[in-house]
Amino acid sequence: MLKIGDFSKFSRVSIKTLRFYDEIGLLKPVSVDQFSGYRYYSAEQLPRLNRIIGFKNLGLSLDEISLLMTDNLPVDKVIEVLKAKQKESMNRLRQEEARLKKVEEWLKKVEKEGFMPEYDVNLKKIEEMQIASVRGTIPTYGDISRLYKELFSYLGRKRVQYAGPPMAVYHDCEYKEKDADVEAAIPVTGNIQGSDKVKIQLLPGVEQAAFVLHKGPYENFSRAYSALMTWVEANGYQICGPNREVYLKGPGQILKGNPQEYITEIQLPVKKE
Repeated sequence: MLKIGDFSKFSRVSIKTLRFYDEIGLLKPVSVDQFSGYRYYSAEQLPRLNRIIGFKNLGLSLDEISLLMTDNLPVDKVIEVLKAKQKESMNRLRQEEARLKKVEEWLKKVEKEGFMPEYDVNLKKIEEMQIASVRGTIPTYGDISRLYKELFSYLGRKRVQYAGPPMAVYHDCEYKEKDADVEAAIPVTGNIQGSDKVKIQLLPGVEQAAFVLHKGPYENFSRAYSALMTWVEANGYQICGPNREVYLKGPGQILKGNPQEYITEIQLPVKKE
């Protein structure tokens, strides 16, 4: 028999780890001195320890390793555990590849422009939501306040609780200098009765939306849209739905309505070309 120190040296596993494996029942010593408490191991236990270390290097948890080290474990159970780990590793690899791609994109931008980009474009899924909305044709985009005035007035009279920040959906397929088709909306919950002008409906979800956060006046949105469009084209996407603006912090939420403090999320539904 080997003292724990010698077994540790030959196996290249620390004494602390061997003691831990003993405590959890993963690798018990062949003998423990009842007076001194010294643990003794056998060279015949090295193959079991090597297998434990091998499974650990695969990224398996101690619970999974304990299961795989069970005597007479059916082969199909071993396959099941290993395939689950394979799938987990593949998912992690895809995440790392996506992260690497983002790093490369940022690196190219910084190298090309010589400074940090103003906007960071990301992708996300948007779930469908119930909204109260007023849709209309307005003379200019700045006149959307008319739609919100009508919307908020109606919801106020009905004492409706909002479920999220105000938003706008732009239904035109192009920029309009006048007569823009715009929908002012706000997320709501519950059974709410609409009117001729105010519609209660489900706003469809978006499987993939490219988005940026813009801080500052609405008049400066062109820079944010430029960053979005450049990213969409550079990454092989195409726009597949109306753009949306979510007013996370706007005139009604900022003290004295300072436009420099406005925060808006601009969203473009996209899909791969």
